[in-house]
Amino acid sequence: MNENYAYAEQSAVRERTILKNVYVWMSAGLFLTAVVARMFVQTRLFVPLISNQFLFFGLIIAELFLVIRLSSRIMTMSVAQAAGTFAAYSILNGVTLSTIFVAYRIGTIYTAFFVTAGTFGVMSLWALTTKRDLSGLGHFLMMGLIGIIIASLVNFFIGSTSLYYMISYAGVAIFTLLTAYDTQKIKVMSRQMSYSVDEATYTRISIMCALRLYLDFINMFLFILRIMGRRN
Repeated sequence: MNENYAYAEQSAVRERTILKNVYVWMSAGLFLTAVVARMFVQTRLFVPLISNQFLFFGLIIAELFLVIRLSSRIMTMSVAQAAGTFAAYSILNGVTLSTIFVAYRIGTIYTAFFVTAGTFGVMSLWALTTKRDLSGLGHFLMMGLIGIIIASLVNFFIGSTSLYYMISYAGVAIFTLLTAYDTQKIKVMSRQMSYSVDEATYTRISIMCALRLYLDFINMFLFILRIMGRRN
């Protein structure tokens, strides 16, 4: 009985460590993105991105490539390669996000960030403490995400303001729920892999999960910013 209790206690500590690592990696990525974005604004390096659409969309494609590569091949990468790819994506995202400082007031950006941080924190805490199984949401959230992408592509050509804000509100709802869904999924993964992986795999899992939460945070932030910045 004492052995079982000791094993359960060690497992709980290991789980908290994995979760902590995920949030550390995610926070590091967000910090790197923010620093790069601010640097590009202060030095006006963002100007070529605004004047050259090919350059801007080229960077977007590069970001997508890094996300796909990291998501699909992270378990075969070395820890250094995985960390470097995550850092490269965070930097590129900071470069492209520097353009929001042109489109929105600084106060609106900060407000959207704090609202996003609060929402993200509440949903993560709820997902970690609730006894409700959120795994059934995955299929519906994926359908909703595909719907947003299709609607955004359609609206790119028709330019409907009403559809623009409908997409924005739907985006906030979907990525808010995705935050809870991914957090609980990470919690389950932590329990299952507490003592079955080596340190390198342990770090790769942390980076992979951090990328998921990073994407949830960034997308939620952008949709909230679109709603709050309607008067800009």
